[in-house]
Amino acid sequence: MKENQNEYGNDILTLTDDDGNTLELEHLDTLEYQGDTYMAFIPAEMSVEDEYELMILRVEPEEGTGEEILATIEDEDLLQAVFQIFSERLENYFEEQEQEELSREGY
Repeated sequence: MKENQNEYGNDILTLTDDDGNTLELEHLDTLEYQGDTYMAFIPAEMSVEDEYELMILRVEPEEGTGEEILATIEDEDLLQAVFQIFSERLENYFEEQEQEELSREGY
């Protein structure tokens, strides 16, 4: 997994799947839930202002090497629970950012 930051400080990850396909994703948030670590992403070419589908991946050790990899979540109930937490956290974050911007502008 290759990680870099663009000039604005956002974390951009280039992921390569088992078939060799690459995908650039922007990392939005990370959380711990029931002992596991989950990360939320959107496609790097999109903006959080655009309509997008949130991609959630679990951090887990790779068999054999123990190196951390990102894996899809197969359990739909678990995915839904983690999605709900990320959605609430991101909504609160962007509402706070909007309020800060308005207060700086004098509204």
